Amino acid sequence: MHMYIKALEKVASRYAPSRALSFDVVHVFATLQLIENGGKTSRDSLCTGLALGEGTIKTLVKHMKMHRLVETSNGGTKMTAKGRGICSELLSSMPSEMSLPRCSIALGKFNYAVLLREFGFAVKSGIEQRDAAIKMGAIGATTLLFKDGKCVMPASSQDSLKKEPEIRRMLAEKLKPKEGDVIIIGSADSNEKTAELAAKNAALLTIFSHEKHH
Repeated sequence: MHMYIKALEKVASRYAPSRALSFDVVHVFATLQLIENGGKTSRDSLCTGLALGEGTIKTLVKHMKMHRLVETSNGGTKMTAKGRGICSELLSSMPSEMSLPRCSIALGKFNYAVLLREFGFAVKSGIEQRDAAIKMGAIGATTLLFKDGKCVMPASSQDSLKKEPEIRRMLAEKLKPKEGDVIIIGSADSNEKTAELAAKNAALLTIFSHEKHH
C-alpha cells in the first residue's frame, strides 16, 4: 500500500518554488473516486465534487497528468492504468461510505462515515483522526473500532451505539463492518462535502501513519 500512498503524496506536493497548493492528498484520492464512479469526469464535475475553485482543479489535474494518473481529452478526464491501480488498492481498504444524520456520536450538522477495512490495530486514541478532519475544515471526527460485533471508541469496550439502534442499523447495512475494521465519521457544520473529505482525510492518514511505522 505504501507506494500508492507515496504516489498521492507526490501529486499533492509542490514542484519547483511554485505557490502553495490549495489541494491535498485527499483531493487526489477523491478525484480518482469520482472518475471511477463515472468512467470519466469533467472539470465542472470536479469543482462541484471536490468543492474547489476552477484554478485549483486545473492545477490538480495538471499534477495528476504529470504523474501519469489521469489523461485528458475533449471528452473529459479519465484514469490511466496507473491511476486505476492506485484507486482500486485504496478502495479495497476504504470499500464503503455513507452520510449520517446528527446523533450522539456524530455531532455535526453534516456527518459522513467511511469504513476502513482491517485497520483497527493502527488507531491509537482517535486524536490523529480528529486532527486530520479539522485540517479539512471540519469540526472533528469520531473514530469507532468494530470489536466483538459492536462499535467501540478507542481504549473502550463499551458499545458506543447502545442508545443509537437506528444509527447502528444504518452502519451495519451500508458499511458492513467486520472484526478489526474502523469507522471514521467526519462532522462539519458547513456542508456535507467538508464532512466527507474530513472522514476520507482521516482514513488516509490512518493508512499513512501505519505505513510509516513499518
